[in-house]
Amino acid sequence: MSSDPWGRVDETGTVYVRTADGEQVVGSWQAGSPEEALAYFERKYEGLVVEIGLLEKRVKTTDLSAKDAQTAIDHIREQVDAHHAVGDLDALRTRLDKLVETVDKRREERKQQRAKQSDEARHAKEALVTEAEELARSDQWRAAGERLRALVDTWKGLPRLDRKSDDELWHRFSHARSAFSKRRKAHFAQLDAQREEARKTKERLVADAESLSGSTDWGPTAARYRELMAEWKAAGRAQREHEDDLWNRFRGAQDIFFAARSSVFAERDAEQGENLKLKEELAEEAEKLLPIGDLKATRAAFRSINERWEAIGHVPRDARPKVEGRMHAVERAIQEAEETEWRRTNPEARARAEGLTGQLQAAVDKLRGQIEQARTQGNNARADKLEKELEGRQALLDQALKGLQEFGG
Repeated sequence: MSSDPWGRVDETGTVYVRTADGEQVVGSWQAGSPEEALAYFERKYEGLVVEIGLLEKRVKTTDLSAKDAQTAIDHIREQVDAHHAVGDLDALRTRLDKLVETVDKRREERKQQRAKQSDEARHAKEALVTEAEELARSDQWRAAGERLRALVDTWKGLPRLDRKSDDELWHRFSHARSAFSKRRKAHFAQLDAQREEARKTKERLVADAESLSGSTDWGPTAARYRELMAEWKAAGRAQREHEDDLWNRFRGAQDIFFAARSSVFAERDAEQGENLKLKEELAEEAEKLLPIGDLKATRAAFRSINERWEAIGHVPRDARPKVEGRMHAVERAIQEAEETEWRRTNPEARARAEGLTGQLQAAVDKLRGQIEQARTQGNNARADKLEKELEGRQALLDQALKGLQEFGG
Protein backbone atom coordinates (compact mmCIF):
# COMPACT_ATOMS: atom_id res chain seq x y z
CA MET A 1 0.00 0.00 0.00
CA SER A 2 1.22 3.51 -0.88
CA SER A 3 0.06 6.93 0.50
CA ASP A 4 0.77 10.71 0.62
CA PRO A 5 -0.85 13.56 2.68
CA TRP A 6 -3.91 13.77 0.33
CA GLY A 7 -4.42 10.22 -0.87
CA ARG A 8 -3.53 6.52 -0.75
CA VAL A 9 -3.74 3.26 -2.75
CA ASP A 10 -4.87 0.08 -0.98
CA GLU A 11 -3.91 -3.52 -1.73
CA THR A 12 -6.67 -3.91 -4.30
CA GLY A 13 -5.46 -0.90 -6.32
CA THR A 14 -8.31 1.42 -5.19
CA VAL A 15 -7.19 5.04 -4.96
CA TYR A 16 -8.60 7.31 -2.19
CA VAL A 17 -8.43 11.05 -1.57
CA ARG A 18 -8.69 12.62 1.87
CA THR A 19 -11.32 15.41 2.32
CA ALA A 20 -12.94 17.16 5.26
CA ASP A 21 -15.77 14.65 4.96
CA GLY A 22 -13.42 11.69 5.07
CA GLU A 23 -11.83 9.56 2.38
CA GLN A 24 -13.46 9.41 -1.00
CA VAL A 25 -12.79 6.85 -3.72
CA VAL A 26 -10.91 8.38 -6.64
CA GLY A 27 -10.75 5.33 -8.84
CA SER A 28 -9.05 1.95 -9.44
CA TRP A 29 -5.49 1.50 -10.69
CA GLN A 30 -4.27 -1.83 -12.02
CA ALA A 31 -1.74 -0.87 -14.68
CA GLY A 32 1.27 -0.03 -12.54
CA SER A 33 2.64 0.69 -9.10
CA PRO A 34 0.71 2.58 -6.41
CA GLU A 35 3.18 5.49 -6.72
CA GLU A 36 2.33 5.78 -10.41
CA ALA A 37 -1.36 5.73 -9.52
CA LEU A 38 -0.97 8.61 -7.03
CA ALA A 39 1.21 10.56 -9.46
CA TYR A 40 -1.42 10.19 -12.22
CA PHE A 41 -4.27 11.51 -10.07
CA GLU A 42 -2.07 14.22 -8.60
CA ARG A 43 -1.43 15.47 -12.17
CA LYS A 44 -5.19 15.55 -12.69
CA TYR A 45 -5.40 17.69 -9.54
CA GLU A 46 -2.73 20.06 -10.87
CA GLY A 47 -4.76 20.32 -14.05
CA LEU A 48 -7.75 21.46 -12.01
CA VAL A 49 -5.54 24.02 -10.19
CA VAL A 50 -4.35 25.41 -13.52
CA GLU A 51 -7.90 25.49 -14.89
CA ILE A 52 -9.19 27.35 -11.80
CA GLY A 53 -6.28 29.80 -11.99
CA LEU A 54 -7.00 30.56 -15.62
CA LEU A 55 -10.69 31.09 -14.86
CA GLU A 56 -9.84 33.42 -11.94
CA LYS A 57 -7.66 35.47 -14.27
CA ARG A 58 -10.37 35.65 -16.96
CA VAL A 59 -12.95 36.81 -14.43
CA LYS A 60 -10.65 39.56 -13.12
CA THR A 61 -9.09 40.80 -16.38
CA THR A 62 -11.67 40.28 -19.14
CA ASP A 63 -15.31 41.14 -19.76
CA LEU A 64 -16.35 37.50 -19.40
CA SER A 65 -20.08 37.49 -18.73
CA ALA A 66 -21.37 36.31 -15.38
CA LYS A 67 -23.36 33.59 -17.10
CA ASP A 68 -20.35 32.14 -18.93
CA ALA A 69 -18.21 32.45 -15.80
CA GLN A 70 -20.79 30.57 -13.73
CA THR A 71 -21.02 27.83 -16.39
CA ALA A 72 -17.22 27.40 -16.28
CA ILE A 73 -17.25 27.32 -12.44
CA ASP A 74 -20.00 24.68 -12.42
CA HIS A 75 -18.03 22.60 -14.92
CA ILE A 76 -14.90 22.63 -12.73
CA ARG A 77 -16.94 22.03 -9.57
CA GLU A 78 -18.43 18.89 -11.13
CA GLN A 79 -14.90 17.59 -11.68
CA VAL A 80 -13.86 18.47 -8.13
CA ASP A 81 -17.00 16.90 -6.65
CA ALA A 82 -16.41 13.76 -8.71
CA HIS A 83 -13.21 13.16 -6.67
CA HIS A 84 -11.20 12.06 -9.71
CA ALA A 85 -8.02 13.79 -8.49
CA VAL A 86 -5.68 13.59 -5.51
CA GLY A 87 -4.93 16.83 -3.71
CA ASP A 88 -6.52 19.47 -1.50
CA LEU A 89 -9.96 19.32 -3.09
CA ASP A 90 -11.46 21.38 -0.22
CA ALA A 91 -9.04 24.19 -1.08
CA LEU A 92 -10.27 24.05 -4.69
CA ARG A 93 -13.89 24.23 -3.50
CA THR A 94 -12.98 27.27 -1.35
CA ARG A 95 -11.37 28.96 -4.37
CA LEU A 96 -14.43 28.15 -6.46
CA ASP A 97 -16.72 29.59 -3.75
CA LYS A 98 -14.69 32.81 -3.68
CA LEU A 99 -14.78 32.91 -7.44
CA VAL A 100 -18.59 32.61 -7.30
CA GLU A 101 -18.63 35.54 -4.87
CA THR A 102 -16.46 37.55 -7.29
CA VAL A 103 -18.74 36.67 -10.19
CA ASP A 104 -21.86 37.56 -8.16
CA LYS A 105 -20.25 40.86 -7.17
CA ARG A 106 -19.31 41.52 -10.78
CA ARG A 107 -22.87 40.61 -11.82
CA GLU A 108 -24.29 43.11 -9.31
CA GLU A 109 -21.82 45.80 -10.39
CA ARG A 110 -22.73 45.24 -14.01
CA LYS A 111 -26.41 45.27 -13.11
CA GLN A 112 -25.97 48.60 -11.34
CA GLN A 113 -23.87 49.86 -14.24
CA ARG A 114 -26.54 48.81 -16.71
CA ALA A 115 -29.16 50.48 -14.53
CA LYS A 116 -27.07 53.65 -14.43
CA GLN A 117 -26.49 53.53 -18.17
CA SER A 118 -30.18 52.91 -18.72
CA ASP A 119 -31.05 55.86 -16.48
CA GLU A 120 -28.55 58.06 -18.31
CA ALA A 121 -29.90 56.86 -21.64
CA ARG A 122 -33.45 57.60 -20.48
CA HIS A 123 -32.51 61.14 -19.44
CA ALA A 124 -30.59 61.62 -22.67
CA LYS A 125 -33.54 60.44 -24.79
CA GLU A 126 -35.99 62.52 -22.78
CA ALA A 127 -33.75 65.55 -23.42
CA LEU A 128 -33.68 64.71 -27.13
CA VAL A 129 -37.47 64.43 -27.17
CA THR A 130 -37.88 67.77 -25.34
CA GLU A 131 -35.53 69.52 -27.76
CA ALA A 132 -37.22 67.89 -30.75
CA GLU A 133 -40.64 69.07 -29.54
CA GLU A 134 -39.29 72.62 -29.15
CA LEU A 135 -37.75 72.47 -32.63
CA ALA A 136 -41.07 71.26 -34.03
CA ARG A 137 -42.45 74.77 -33.33
CA SER A 138 -39.47 76.59 -34.86
CA ASP A 139 -39.62 78.69 -38.03
CA GLN A 140 -35.85 78.43 -38.56
CA TRP A 141 -36.41 75.81 -41.20
CA ARG A 142 -32.84 75.07 -42.25
CA ALA A 143 -31.21 75.25 -38.81
CA ALA A 144 -34.00 73.32 -37.09
CA GLY A 145 -34.03 70.67 -39.84
CA GLU A 146 -30.29 70.14 -39.57
CA ARG A 147 -30.52 69.96 -35.77
CA LEU A 148 -33.31 67.37 -35.92
CA ARG A 149 -31.19 65.20 -38.24
CA ALA A 150 -28.32 65.47 -35.77
CA LEU A 151 -30.67 64.45 -32.93
CA VAL A 152 -31.61 61.29 -34.88
CA ASP A 153 -27.93 60.35 -35.16
CA THR A 154 -27.50 60.98 -31.42
CA TRP A 155 -30.57 58.83 -30.66
CA LYS A 156 -29.18 55.93 -32.70
CA GLY A 157 -25.98 56.00 -30.65
CA LEU A 158 -27.80 55.66 -27.32
CA PRO A 159 -28.60 52.27 -25.68
CA ARG A 160 -32.13 50.94 -25.91
CA LEU A 161 -34.37 51.15 -22.86
CA ASP A 162 -37.06 48.68 -21.95
CA ARG A 163 -39.42 48.21 -24.87
CA LYS A 164 -42.33 50.22 -23.42
CA SER A 165 -40.26 53.24 -22.37
CA ASP A 166 -38.20 53.23 -25.55
CA ASP A 167 -41.30 52.98 -27.76
CA GLU A 168 -43.10 55.79 -25.92
CA LEU A 169 -40.12 58.17 -26.17
CA TRP A 170 -39.51 57.25 -29.81
CA HIS A 171 -43.17 57.91 -30.60
CA ARG A 172 -42.92 61.44 -29.14
CA PHE A 173 -39.59 62.01 -30.91
CA SER A 174 -40.94 60.77 -34.23
CA HIS A 175 -44.14 62.78 -33.84
CA ALA A 176 -42.13 66.00 -33.25
CA ARG A 177 -40.09 65.37 -36.41
CA SER A 178 -43.25 64.68 -38.40
CA ALA A 179 -44.95 67.83 -37.07
CA PHE A 180 -41.93 69.92 -38.06
CA SER A 181 -41.76 68.34 -41.52
CA LYS A 182 -45.50 68.96 -42.01
CA ARG A 183 -45.18 72.64 -40.99
CA ARG A 184 -42.09 73.12 -43.14
CA LYS A 185 -43.80 71.50 -46.14
CA ALA A 186 -46.85 73.76 -45.68
CA HIS A 187 -44.61 76.81 -45.30
CA PHE A 188 -42.69 76.15 -48.49
CA ALA A 189 -45.86 75.26 -50.35
CA GLN A 190 -47.26 78.65 -49.33
CA LEU A 191 -43.95 80.29 -50.21
CA ASP A 192 -44.02 78.65 -53.65
CA ALA A 193 -47.55 79.95 -54.17
CA GLN A 194 -46.50 83.45 -53.11
CA ARG A 195 -43.48 83.35 -55.41
CA GLU A 196 -45.63 82.19 -58.31
CA GLU A 197 -48.01 85.07 -57.62
CA ALA A 198 -45.01 87.43 -57.43
CA ARG A 199 -43.79 86.09 -60.77
CA LYS A 200 -47.12 86.82 -62.42
CA THR A 201 -47.22 90.31 -60.91
CA LYS A 202 -43.68 91.06 -62.01
CA GLU A 203 -44.35 89.75 -65.51
CA ARG A 204 -47.11 92.37 -65.72
CA LEU A 205 -44.85 95.09 -64.28
CA VAL A 206 -42.13 94.21 -66.79
CA ALA A 207 -44.65 94.47 -69.64
CA ASP A 208 -45.77 97.89 -68.36
CA ALA A 209 -42.17 99.07 -67.96
CA GLU A 210 -41.21 97.93 -71.46
CA SER A 211 -44.26 99.63 -72.99
CA LEU A 212 -43.20 102.95 -71.38
CA SER A 213 -39.51 102.81 -72.33
CA GLY A 214 -40.02 104.83 -75.53
CA SER A 215 -42.22 107.53 -73.95
CA THR A 216 -41.20 111.20 -74.19
CA ASP A 217 -43.83 112.35 -71.70
CA TRP A 218 -41.04 112.79 -69.20
CA GLY A 219 -42.80 113.85 -65.99
CA PRO A 220 -45.81 111.50 -65.93
CA THR A 221 -43.74 108.58 -67.24
CA ALA A 222 -41.04 109.07 -64.59
CA ALA A 223 -43.80 109.19 -61.95
CA ARG A 224 -45.30 106.00 -63.39
CA TYR A 225 -41.91 104.26 -63.21
CA ARG A 226 -41.70 105.23 -59.53
CA GLU A 227 -45.13 103.66 -58.99
CA LEU A 228 -44.03 100.50 -60.82
CA MET A 229 -40.91 100.28 -58.64
CA ALA A 230 -43.04 100.56 -55.48
CA GLU A 231 -45.30 97.78 -56.80
CA TRP A 232 -42.23 95.69 -57.65
CA LYS A 233 -40.90 95.93 -54.08
CA ALA A 234 -44.33 95.16 -52.63
CA ALA A 235 -44.75 92.07 -54.84
CA GLY A 236 -42.06 90.06 -53.02
CA ARG A 237 -39.54 87.71 -54.64
CA ALA A 238 -40.38 85.33 -57.45
CA GLN A 239 -38.69 81.95 -57.89
CA ARG A 240 -34.92 82.24 -58.08
CA GLU A 241 -34.77 81.04 -61.69
CA HIS A 242 -37.17 83.86 -62.75
CA GLU A 243 -36.27 86.72 -60.40
CA ASP A 244 -32.98 87.83 -61.98
CA ASP A 245 -34.28 87.66 -65.54
CA LEU A 246 -37.42 89.65 -64.67
CA TRP A 247 -35.39 92.27 -62.82
CA ASN A 248 -32.94 92.66 -65.70
CA ARG A 249 -35.83 93.25 -68.12
CA PHE A 250 -37.57 95.66 -65.73
CA ARG A 251 -34.39 97.60 -65.03
CA GLY A 252 -33.42 97.59 -68.69
CA ALA A 253 -36.72 99.21 -69.71
CA GLN A 254 -36.24 101.93 -67.09
CA ASP A 255 -32.67 102.53 -68.19
CA ILE A 256 -33.77 103.12 -71.81
CA PHE A 257 -36.34 105.72 -70.73
CA PHE A 258 -34.16 107.53 -68.20
CA ALA A 259 -31.16 107.57 -70.53
CA ALA A 260 -33.30 109.27 -73.20
CA ARG A 261 -34.71 111.69 -70.63
CA SER A 262 -31.23 112.52 -69.34
CA SER A 263 -30.07 113.30 -72.88
CA VAL A 264 -33.03 115.64 -73.46
CA PHE A 265 -32.64 117.24 -70.04
CA ALA A 266 -28.95 117.81 -70.66
CA GLU A 267 -29.80 119.75 -73.83
CA ARG A 268 -32.56 121.62 -71.98
CA ASP A 269 -30.23 122.47 -69.11
CA ALA A 270 -27.71 123.89 -71.54
CA GLU A 271 -30.46 125.99 -73.19
CA GLN A 272 -31.79 127.15 -69.81
CA GLY A 273 -28.27 128.13 -68.78
CA GLU A 274 -28.10 130.45 -71.78
CA ASN A 275 -31.57 131.80 -70.95
CA LEU A 276 -30.39 132.57 -67.42
CA LYS A 277 -27.51 134.66 -68.72
CA LEU A 278 -29.88 136.68 -70.94
CA LYS A 279 -32.36 137.28 -68.09
CA GLU A 280 -29.57 138.33 -65.72
CA GLU A 281 -28.49 140.90 -68.32
CA LEU A 282 -32.09 142.20 -68.57
CA ALA A 283 -32.40 142.34 -64.77
CA GLU A 284 -29.23 144.41 -64.63
CA GLU A 285 -30.62 146.70 -67.36
CA ALA A 286 -33.86 147.11 -65.37
CA GLU A 287 -32.00 147.91 -62.13
CA LYS A 288 -30.23 150.81 -63.90
CA LEU A 289 -33.65 152.51 -64.27
CA LEU A 290 -33.57 153.24 -60.53
CA PRO A 291 -33.85 155.69 -58.92
CA ILE A 292 -36.80 156.86 -61.01
CA GLY A 293 -36.61 160.29 -62.54
CA ASP A 294 -38.99 160.53 -65.46
CA LEU A 295 -41.76 158.08 -64.51
CA LYS A 296 -43.24 157.91 -68.01
CA ALA A 297 -39.87 157.16 -69.67
CA THR A 298 -39.00 154.66 -66.96
CA ARG A 299 -42.32 152.88 -67.42
CA ALA A 300 -41.79 152.62 -71.19
CA ALA A 301 -38.23 151.34 -70.78
CA PHE A 302 -39.32 148.69 -68.27
CA ARG A 303 -42.14 147.58 -70.60
CA SER A 304 -39.57 147.05 -73.37
CA ILE A 305 -37.30 145.09 -71.03
CA ASN A 306 -40.24 142.95 -69.85
CA GLU A 307 -41.28 142.10 -73.41
CA ARG A 308 -37.78 140.85 -74.16
CA TRP A 309 -37.86 138.95 -70.83
CA GLU A 310 -41.08 137.14 -71.72
CA ALA A 311 -39.63 136.14 -75.10
CA ILE A 312 -36.82 134.23 -73.38
CA GLY A 313 -37.55 130.61 -72.38
CA HIS A 314 -37.23 128.86 -69.00
CA VAL A 315 -34.22 129.15 -66.70
CA PRO A 316 -32.95 126.48 -64.23
CA ARG A 317 -35.46 126.06 -61.43
CA ASP A 318 -32.98 126.73 -58.61
CA ALA A 319 -31.89 130.04 -60.22
CA ARG A 320 -35.42 131.28 -61.02
CA PRO A 321 -36.34 132.93 -57.64
CA LYS A 322 -33.24 135.13 -57.54
CA VAL A 323 -33.34 136.50 -61.08
CA GLU A 324 -37.13 137.00 -61.03
CA GLY A 325 -36.83 138.68 -57.64
CA ARG A 326 -34.52 141.30 -59.14
CA MET A 327 -37.10 142.16 -61.82
CA HIS A 328 -39.96 142.21 -59.30
CA ALA A 329 -38.04 144.70 -57.14
CA VAL A 330 -37.77 147.16 -60.05
CA GLU A 331 -41.45 146.58 -60.91
CA ARG A 332 -42.52 147.33 -57.33
CA ALA A 333 -40.47 150.54 -57.31
CA ILE A 334 -42.25 151.71 -60.49
CA GLN A 335 -45.65 150.77 -59.04
CA GLU A 336 -44.95 152.72 -55.86
CA ALA A 337 -43.89 155.72 -57.91
CA GLU A 338 -47.10 155.47 -59.93
CA GLU A 339 -49.23 155.33 -56.77
CA THR A 340 -47.48 158.38 -55.36
CA GLU A 341 -48.02 160.29 -58.62
CA TRP A 342 -51.66 159.27 -58.68
CA ARG A 343 -52.25 160.46 -55.15
CA ARG A 344 -50.51 163.75 -55.94
CA THR A 345 -52.59 164.48 -59.02
CA ASN A 346 -55.98 163.14 -57.83
CA PRO A 347 -58.38 166.21 -57.50
CA GLU A 348 -60.89 164.42 -55.28
CA ALA A 349 -58.24 163.23 -52.87
CA ARG A 350 -56.70 166.72 -52.80
CA ALA A 351 -60.10 168.28 -52.03
CA ARG A 352 -60.72 165.79 -49.23
CA ALA A 353 -57.27 166.51 -47.78
CA GLU A 354 -57.81 170.29 -47.95
CA GLY A 355 -61.26 169.99 -46.33
CA LEU A 356 -59.91 167.88 -43.47
CA THR A 357 -57.01 170.25 -42.93
CA GLY A 358 -59.41 173.26 -42.79
CA GLN A 359 -61.63 171.53 -40.25
CA LEU A 360 -58.69 170.60 -38.02
CA GLN A 361 -57.22 174.13 -38.28
CA ALA A 362 -60.55 175.66 -37.22
CA ALA A 363 -60.80 173.25 -34.29
CA VAL A 364 -57.28 174.14 -33.17
CA ASP A 365 -57.95 177.89 -33.40
CA LYS A 366 -61.19 177.48 -31.43
CA LEU A 367 -59.43 175.49 -28.66
CA ARG A 368 -56.74 178.12 -28.36
CA GLY A 369 -59.41 180.85 -27.90
CA GLN A 370 -61.16 178.75 -25.23
CA ILE A 371 -57.89 178.16 -23.39
CA GLU A 372 -57.06 181.86 -23.40
CA GLN A 373 -60.56 182.70 -22.11
CA ALA A 374 -60.27 180.10 -19.29
CA ARG A 375 -56.89 181.50 -18.20
CA THR A 376 -58.35 185.00 -18.15
CA GLN A 377 -61.23 183.84 -15.96
CA GLY A 378 -58.75 182.02 -13.66
CA ASN A 379 -60.17 178.58 -14.50
CA ASN A 380 -56.81 176.84 -14.80
CA ALA A 381 -58.26 173.31 -14.44
CA ARG A 382 -60.44 173.81 -17.53
CA ALA A 383 -57.50 175.40 -19.32
CA ASP A 384 -55.25 172.38 -18.57
CA LYS A 385 -57.94 169.98 -19.81
CA LEU A 386 -58.40 171.94 -23.02
CA GLU A 387 -54.62 172.04 -23.62
CA LYS A 388 -54.47 168.22 -23.55
CA GLU A 389 -57.28 168.12 -26.11
CA LEU A 390 -55.37 170.73 -28.14
CA GLU A 391 -52.28 168.48 -28.22
CA GLY A 392 -54.31 165.68 -29.86
CA ARG A 393 -55.96 167.97 -32.44
CA GLN A 394 -52.63 169.61 -33.24
CA ALA A 395 -51.03 166.17 -33.92
CA LEU A 396 -53.86 165.30 -36.33
CA LEU A 397 -53.47 168.70 -38.04
CA ASP A 398 -49.72 168.21 -38.47
CA GLN A 399 -50.34 164.81 -40.08
CA ALA A 400 -53.01 166.23 -42.41
CA LEU A 401 -50.70 169.05 -43.46
CA LYS A 402 -47.95 166.54 -44.27
CA GLY A 403 -50.38 164.54 -46.43
CA LEU A 404 -51.46 167.71 -48.21
CA GLN A 405 -47.84 168.45 -49.12
CA GLU A 406 -47.82 165.24 -51.20
CA PHE A 407 -50.30 166.90 -53.52
CA GLY A 408 -47.86 169.81 -53.96
CA GLY A 409 -49.90 172.16 -51.81
